[in-house]
Amino acid sequence: MTALPLRSEILSGAVGRPRSAASSPIQLAGQRQQTLALGRQRLMTGLLLFCIAIGVLVLRLADLSLLQGRPTVGANRSTGAIPVRGDIYDRNNVELARTFEAYGIAVAPRKLVGNPRVLAEQIAAILPDKTVDGIYKELTARNSFRYISRRVLPEQAKRINDLGEPAITLEREPERLYPNLNLAAHVIGYAVDGVGKVGVEKAFDHRLSDPSTRGTPMHLSIDARVQQALESEMGAVLADQRAQGAAGIVLDVQTGEVLALASLPDFNPNAPGKSDPATRYNKVSYGVYELGSTFKTLTIAMALDTGVVTSMNQKYDATNPIRIAGFTIHDDHALRRPETIPEIFIHSSNIGTAKMAAELGRDRQRAYLDKLGFLKQAEIELPERASPHFPPLSNWGELATMTIGFGHGLSVSLVHLASAYAAVVNGGVLRPATLLKVEPGHAPAGTRVFSPGTSDTMRALLRLVVTDGTGRKADAPGYRVGGKTGTAEKLSGGRYSKHANVSTFAAAFPMDHPRYVVVTMIDDPQGSKATYGFRTAGMVIAPAVSRIVQRIGPILGVTPDVNKDVDVAALLSEIHDKAAE
Repeated sequence: MTALPLRSEILSGAVGRPRSAASSPIQLAGQRQQTLALGRQRLMTGLLLFCIAIGVLVLRLADLSLLQGRPTVGANRSTGAIPVRGDIYDRNNVELARTFEAYGIAVAPRKLVGNPRVLAEQIAAILPDKTVDGIYKELTARNSFRYISRRVLPEQAKRINDLGEPAITLEREPERLYPNLNLAAHVIGYAVDGVGKVGVEKAFDHRLSDPSTRGTPMHLSIDARVQQALESEMGAVLADQRAQGAAGIVLDVQTGEVLALASLPDFNPNAPGKSDPATRYNKVSYGVYELGSTFKTLTIAMALDTGVVTSMNQKYDATNPIRIAGFTIHDDHALRRPETIPEIFIHSSNIGTAKMAAELGRDRQRAYLDKLGFLKQAEIELPERASPHFPPLSNWGELATMTIGFGHGLSVSLVHLASAYAAVVNGGVLRPATLLKVEPGHAPAGTRVFSPGTSDTMRALLRLVVTDGTGRKADAPGYRVGGKTGTAEKLSGGRYSKHANVSTFAAAFPMDHPRYVVVTMIDDPQGSKATYGFRTAGMVIAPAVSRIVQRIGPILGVTPDVNKDVDVAALLSEIHDKAAE
């Protein structure tokens, strides 16, 4: 009997086919599913690779957009961004130093594809400070890695990247920018590879680089406007006198804040290596000089404070030169008679001052100089500070006491002198000079050196020097300038040179209520048509002080008033000869 076909076979169409072929449709269906699964897997893999490619493209476009965008100096940082090195500002938020992202252009010479000579010419056209030969040398070096240039701006980096040479790479690197170029270079200093080398950059290197503090900008006491005025006027004198150098400092007499500090010639901190090393020498804090008759102010203040001088009509005999220990002390503008205190001061008598110093004595003189900080490095944050030069106690006899009294035999910096003059005119209190901004009401208490009465008398005497003495050319109408000239012969080979001097003027204004000290110095002036060939402080540097005061007075809120002045009538009554300039 014949077997009937199964229902499943009828439905599947398997009737009439051999039973061995019944599994074939099942195998075909499985293969079809495997093919579809494989297709889906390949599709997903393709989509994933596509997304990765898109991501890479987006990142590349972002990178190019950064290359195309030039950083704007002074622009605000994005919220929450912390610079790799802290920014530096002046007291009025003028940017003095900041870090921006530049690029280093590097090459792997062994992997170079293009023609090195052609490539060198193309890169030189983009980097004007580089030569074709110099770039070619880097491209063909035997090393595996060479820098073509550092500190490259973003737009320059983009143009080099567009050349398409695969062996050339762009490396981001933080760079320090000093947007005002040479302005206040000796104050700010500079940093190399994120490390401060000189100036404020070195003095506050930890604060500027520490992650916990670098996000807060540092505000200096410097006023960029005052700094520019000081540098401009001192630069003009330097050029006119064909001098070796010039220096100046402006100091707040109540707080010790340095508003300006200039040392010329100067340098560009953006490229310090391209300047003469001599230009990096800070003549204000690191240079020490015998500052001549500017010291007479201090000697008279000491004599008043100790009671050695009790009256303005007290006289010292300046009839004849002093001969002591084989040396002769004489006056440049000799009156050859006894002189009162105002006459000694406005005529700048070495003889009268020497006798006053001798009466004061070595021990009291040295004690006052010690209180004024003249026997140690100046108190200021700069690392570039020199120690003063003075005789050892064993050699500090009567001759040294006399010569130091009128500014010879003791060498100090302009910072020393400015701080001392501030103490003389501010009521007698010495405060350390500082380059950091002092908030109102936070000035240091300071150390009393002179009595308020001594300070009052000295203010009148200093004003008298400008109205009737050797400093007349420093007068600035309405600003009541007071000061003292100082012309000292330079030491050369252990001997004083009659053909080279240091001309200094130490001033303060307004003398009825002193606010600022201005100390300026010219190293080895040559004389000029403007000074009628003279090289003395009264002719060379005093006129510059007048111009400086008139420029910075309005900036600092000092209003000129020709109806105000210091009463010097009593002092004038003790003067019987007009002083030379």
